[in-house]
Amino acid sequence: MQLVLASTSPFRKSILQKLGVPFDCHAPEVDESPHPGENPAQLVERLSIAKAQAVAAHLKEGLVIGSDQVAVIDNEILGKPGNHANAVAQLERAAGKTVTFLTGLALVNVKTGSIQAEVVPFKVVFRQLTREQIDNYLNAEQPYNCAGSFKSEGLGIALFEQLEGDDPNTLIGLPLIRLIRMLEKEGETII
Repeated sequence: MQLVLASTSPFRKSILQKLGVPFDCHAPEVDESPHPGENPAQLVERLSIAKAQAVAAHLKEGLVIGSDQVAVIDNEILGKPGNHANAVAQLERAAGKTVTFLTGLALVNVKTGSIQAEVVPFKVVFRQLTREQIDNYLNAEQPYNCAGSFKSEGLGIALFEQLEGDDPNTLIGLPLIRLIRMLEKEGETII
């Protein structure tokens, strides 16, 4: 069955390639603004489903994967910093604290219309960080398009005290263990 990733994220594409199955990528056209009163888990679940459905609407068959992620600290969503100053502020706030990443994952069967969706948490405990360490890290990786201002698959690992979660791929944006289970429910086996 055709597999489609409803994302243009190079990180999600790279993660999905680990499974060794052919897939296509399509950009979902979805407004990612939160709804009033929506908590972070509701937001990522709704957006992951919306992204998968937006791409599925243009197909006759196949399985479409949607995903969305937010970083949460003190019950507040940390967005993508966009620049150095915002990234410094995010990392100073995260230093010595736990940041929870919530990743929404959805799988839509185009032919049957069935939807599977989950929100998968992953916690990152940050080390105490000096301003010099933060600046050195940001100058090295410039993770200004990454929620939480770091890339865990790169030098960002040096910022952490501990990682807590079932699947390290979740932190990068696509929980493969959960996705494999969803695919199996649709009759698609990976191994």
